[in-house]
Amino acid sequence: MPRPGGAWAERRNRLDLHGSPYLFITPFFGLFALFGLFPLVYTAWVSLRSWELTGDAGFVGLRNYSRLAGDPDFWNAMVNTLGLFVLSTVPQLCFALVIAGLLNRPIRALTMFRLGVLAPIVTSVAAVAIVFGQLYGRDTGLVNGVIGLVGAGPIDWQASKASSWIAVASMVNWRWTGYNALIYLAAIQAIPGELYEAAQIDGAGAIRQFRSITVPLIRPALIFTVVMSTIGGMQLFTEPLLFGQGDISGGSLRQFQTIAMYMFEQSFQNFDYGYGSAIAWAIFLLTVVVGVANALIARRWKGGSQ
Repeated sequence: MPRPGGAWAERRNRLDLHGSPYLFITPFFGLFALFGLFPLVYTAWVSLRSWELTGDAGFVGLRNYSRLAGDPDFWNAMVNTLGLFVLSTVPQLCFALVIAGLLNRPIRALTMFRLGVLAPIVTSVAAVAIVFGQLYGRDTGLVNGVIGLVGAGPIDWQASKASSWIAVASMVNWRWTGYNALIYLAAIQAIPGELYEAAQIDGAGAIRQFRSITVPLIRPALIFTVVMSTIGGMQLFTEPLLFGQGDISGGSLRQFQTIAMYMFEQSFQNFDYGYGSAIAWAIFLLTVVVGVANALIARRWKGGSQ
């Protein structure tokens, strides 16, 4: 004889089994829709309108985007963004990988060194900018002082693209190298020690082990850091802004103005919200393009290693 309420209990158990996962992830997607998806869609709508300080002047279609295509300041900001991205991302990830390898070795005060790489992350960005501004000072900066010891003249680090890019990229590298090093360190420590022992028996040295065992087996961590660095690099704003002492134009010749800075200038200084929204969507599309390129390279790398 069937137990009373058995059918209902079975349906409830089935609902709990299949429906509870959706219930648990609902808060994330709800917050994402509210603070991520809605602003993205609303920005796309504003980019199709002429919207200034006086209010919405109506629909203009793709006029803001056609203006964007012929704007030399926008293309200058894009070149600056890509240049800073390369100078800050490639050395940062390479240094982080080397540091992670060193921190995985038995050295004295290992815990202190591992905690030390976190110091740049918890340091205020404003404090970092002040310190690096002093380091790269034209007349009394420490960097120019060191350069003067070898007979070279002082460099005005804000005067040209190359010098300003190097200065801003050094700020980004100093701040985020330790963060990526810890991610790599966690991935390295998950590698079975038997692989290294077998490599030692076969006569492989430390460098060969690092190249043939460590790097291939932490590929997911490498891909993750590349993607995150890409997103951060395309949205670079705080470091160049503070390097220029709050100058949103990025120097007298816009030599280190990024796309994010240009978007802020057009939206909140010139109050051209429609055009600023078009720039924001350009940043989004640029991030997607670079991210897809990274994904294709990673897939090809994975296929080649197999």
